[in-house]
Amino acid sequence: MSARQSGLLLHISSLPGEFGVGDFGPEAYRFIDILSASQQSVWQILPLTPTDGINGYSPYSSASAFAGNYHFISPQLLLDDKLLTQEDLNDVPDFPNDYVDFDAVCAFKKRLLDSAFKRFWEHSFSQKNFNAFVKEQSFWLNDFALFTVIKERLCQDTWARWPEDLKRRKPAALGKLEQDYAGEMLKVKFVQYLFFKQWAALKKYGRSKRIQIMGDIPFYVSYDSVDVWCNPGLFKLDKAFAPKVVAGVPPDYFSSTGQRWGNPVYNWKRLEENKFAWWIKRFEHNFFLYDILRVDHFRAFINYWEIPAGEDTAINGRWRKTPTKKLFEALNFQASALPTGRASIVAEDLGMIAPNVGRAIKRLGFPGMKILMFAFGDDLNNGYLPHNYSENCVVYTGTHDNNTVRGWYANEATDKEKKNVKEYVTEPVSEGNVHLAFIRLALKSKAALAIFPVQDVLGLGHQARMNTPGTGENNWKWRLLPDALSAQKLNQIPLSRC
Repeated sequence: MSARQSGLLLHISSLPGEFGVGDFGPEAYRFIDILSASQQSVWQILPLTPTDGINGYSPYSSASAFAGNYHFISPQLLLDDKLLTQEDLNDVPDFPNDYVDFDAVCAFKKRLLDSAFKRFWEHSFSQKNFNAFVKEQSFWLNDFALFTVIKERLCQDTWARWPEDLKRRKPAALGKLEQDYAGEMLKVKFVQYLFFKQWAALKKYGRSKRIQIMGDIPFYVSYDSVDVWCNPGLFKLDKAFAPKVVAGVPPDYFSSTGQRWGNPVYNWKRLEENKFAWWIKRFEHNFFLYDILRVDHFRAFINYWEIPAGEDTAINGRWRKTPTKKLFEALNFQASALPTGRASIVAEDLGMIAPNVGRAIKRLGFPGMKILMFAFGDDLNNGYLPHNYSENCVVYTGTHDNNTVRGWYANEATDKEKKNVKEYVTEPVSEGNVHLAFIRLALKSKAALAIFPVQDVLGLGHQARMNTPGTGENNWKWRLLPDALSAQKLNQIPLSRC
């Protein structure tokens, strides 16, 4: 990460387009062109892993830490590659253009991908690249295909309630399924091939325009995932594979009962015995996907809050230490895992961070995050105020978990916060221009990188919020309207720090 860069935050799903959800097609390439023409250098996105309706289509709850989300496969690119015909696209549903109807998108994309799979095999397309992909990604792909087929065809319940021979991965039972459902598994692998093929081309185009892509890796994985099913020993589970303890955060200023997330907690003793091979593979895979990696809930690499599984809240948890030094020594030993050095990782270090944890993160050398929306509730000693930054940080107006700046100022900011904003900015501030004031603050700061959600660049209100933590409905749906963003609009602000 070179000095004083800036970029935009926009998830793939939020891109405009005619197929119900943003994808890796023409609008993604257009967005890269806009970034390049407005002298931006980073495009930050959210996790690309599969999502489902049970978890509200959250990109932070996935059945796999390695697979890709088929929603993002572009029908237009499939048409260009002759894997679809124009007839396949003649009956596109009348999707809304300002939000994602995920259920409708799932049905539509599955139908198209079935057609693409059939056409690929029936029309004698070259299988060389597909076979190479299957071989290269074999460390996760076959298990994911098997997990998906079992879920879709046999046992839609969580894997812990599957029949014992499947739950415990008995070789004879799995071998029979692989034989009986070979065609279905091949289709799952083919869909993943399309995802990674299209993503690689988009990332290559970004690099040609000097745009780095910042991805996002959740610290924890979902319990009902192929990762836990295949590696139960790497998590704190009992003999029946039920979690003994679960993840979360303790009570704090924002919640008297804390947050009980429910993810399984890592068995760090077993991970260390395995020389952290699973984490090394995970980092390698993510740096295969991205140029820069934001690690969510990074503090859990230092210590984490462990809650007995039977507890309804996070109150009765306890802090446990992580073998931080040994883990990062193992990661650094694997040159391919961290290909561009420490600055390739951004540590999400928000929330209540104990001094010893903050010092540990600082020793590791990774840049942390500063959120301007958090800066104005206290006095001038607040660490989120720009004059308190070091160069080794990334400043945001807000993140995907915050309201938009305009929405915050109109609906959430206290009178004290508004007063502090006006005094600190030293210029007239209103609901209509507060987003521009925040952008200017970020650009003037020492932070090595400034990132702006597209909603803040456009000055949109609370209706454009991406996610409200602690709620289960109407999240992750927001989309950018067609032609709402252009390089001309960005250059009028302007956003460049170079």
